[in-house]
Amino acid sequence: MTDITPMQTVGPFFRIGMDRDQLETIAGPGVAGMHIKLEGTVYDGDNMPVPDAVLEVWQADTQGNMPNNRADLMSNTGFTGFGRSPTDAKGTYHFHTIMPGQLFWPKGGLQAPHLTVGIFSRGVLTRLHTRIYFEGEGANAKDPALALVPEDRRATLIAKKAGTKDGVPLYTLDIHLQGEQETVFFTA
Repeated sequence: MTDITPMQTVGPFFRIGMDRDQLETIAGPGVAGMHIKLEGTVYDGDNMPVPDAVLEVWQADTQGNMPNNRADLMSNTGFTGFGRSPTDAKGTYHFHTIMPGQLFWPKGGLQAPHLTVGIFSRGVLTRLHTRIYFEGEGANAKDPALALVPEDRRATLIAKKAGTKDGVPLYTLDIHLQGEQETVFFTA
């Protein structure tokens, strides 16, 4: 067969099956580490909130361990390392987690604390990939992935400190799918 099926968007039933597993809490109250809240708004190319996006995040624990099938390797029991947040009617997402530790870079060195993010949305043909780093983190200056991003675009990946929410440090980062403020996206 020589014809290739063209890519299709995931709508109009995109949310079916996605908002059943709302996993905004990645680290519950008993998990060791600095608890943080992360929130922001997803915007489209017209700078309008996207009310039906889903963000999935993966992160290391405070010691830089990624969750896997071997619970004995995790130093922080009760920590999932994975979260999913559908945006609400105002395009807002949120997560409760802990500040991640540094991960080893496959080519040597360490990566700055970050969350790996996958974004699904109407009109998006394939999942978008990005990262969320944290303002004030000294390791950002030496992060190998962040170093690949032009300096004037790095701010699109760095969550800003925004005080506290419910007594927990709050970080905010808006995600722009297109336009002048477009978030930096990576190839998978």
